Amino acid sequence: MPIINRISEFHDDITEWRRDIHAHPELQFDVNRTAALVAEKLKEFGVDEIVTGIGQTGVVGVIKGRKSQSGRTIGLRADMDALPIQEIVDRPYKSKTPGVMHACGHDGHTAMLLGAARYLAETRNFDGTAVVIFQPAEEGGGGGREMVKEGMMDRFGIDEVYGMHNAPGIPFGQFSIRPGPMMASADMFIIDIEGKGGHAARPQRVIDTTLVGAHIMTALQSVVSRNVDPVEAAVISVTTFKAGDAFNVVPQTAQLTGTARTLSPEVRDLLEIRMKEIVEHTAAAFGAKATLDYQRHYPVLSNHPEQAEFAGKVARMVSDKVDMNTPQVMGGEDFSFMLEARPGAFIYIGQGDTQYLHHPEYDFNDEIIPIGVSYWAKLVETAMPAD
Repeated sequence: MPIINRISEFHDDITEWRRDIHAHPELQFDVNRTAALVAEKLKEFGVDEIVTGIGQTGVVGVIKGRKSQSGRTIGLRADMDALPIQEIVDRPYKSKTPGVMHACGHDGHTAMLLGAARYLAETRNFDGTAVVIFQPAEEGGGGGREMVKEGMMDRFGIDEVYGMHNAPGIPFGQFSIRPGPMMASADMFIIDIEGKGGHAARPQRVIDTTLVGAHIMTALQSVVSRNVDPVEAAVISVTTFKAGDAFNVVPQTAQLTGTARTLSPEVRDLLEIRMKEIVEHTAAAFGAKATLDYQRHYPVLSNHPEQAEFAGKVARMVSDKVDMNTPQVMGGEDFSFMLEARPGAFIYIGQGDTQYLHHPEYDFNDEIIPIGVSYWAKLVETAMPAD
């Protein structure tokens, strides 16, 4: 693979940063140690401007090329937060924080973008400005949304923005991308049911919320099977069902929670409408009351076609394995907020046959570091050539 030689020379340094971050994982917006490390490294590299506290704990670094005639600014984004999972494999750099670990590879994402910042600040072989974005709270907190809401795109004049995620199961060193929708919207819902509690031996005197909840849970599956066009994608998963505390008492209330996901805004609207109708009318049929609290979190991650094609072109400069039609997945990603604000693209980098994301045995594959960093560097130098 045509890895940039200079980047290969500090592969060990980037690995060291990655493992340090892995050993000290932090959740959502509480990434103060990681953000401080990022800011310290950016200062050490000679980055022109460093701004902290964007989106609460995000960090942005501005690197100016040796020319500025193009007037263009390209944003590169990495996420910094970990997951509330107990790491179960003993490694020299195992998490030192009980119940928290980097099980999604954000430690690797942050380290690779730091490596790119070091290379770009050292060489400055581009005409324009590179903005490196280190985001908190990708895992459910919406840190990308918060950084955009604070005006990051306008403040730094970002024209296009790009993201990258490691991908277990994709061959080592392969890049995978597709234009248009690539990852699903990720919404949450809470269903509260109120009936009439009472003695379990006298069902005729109660309105059984567990029965109502069971019927609602079953009926919700008809939305995907009977309301959504079969060629579209949608998921409704009820993941918790809370009701009662005793074997002989029918509970007064019950609560269901879960997630709804789709790959189009139109289907997303349909899910919310039909879920509300089913929840309210199913409960009413049993004499109970129920309400749906449908919370929209991450929108569909949709790559802009021109930028996706460009990202694939750059990937082919680094790897001889590039898939331009990677399958869509129903997982969510809050880089989608940045893609709603600016043209750009999100790409996967394969790390081979390793444990999958969000598993307590997962670890980022350090061998993909030079490939990922070279991709970042080539993207900036190709988008804004100095010659």
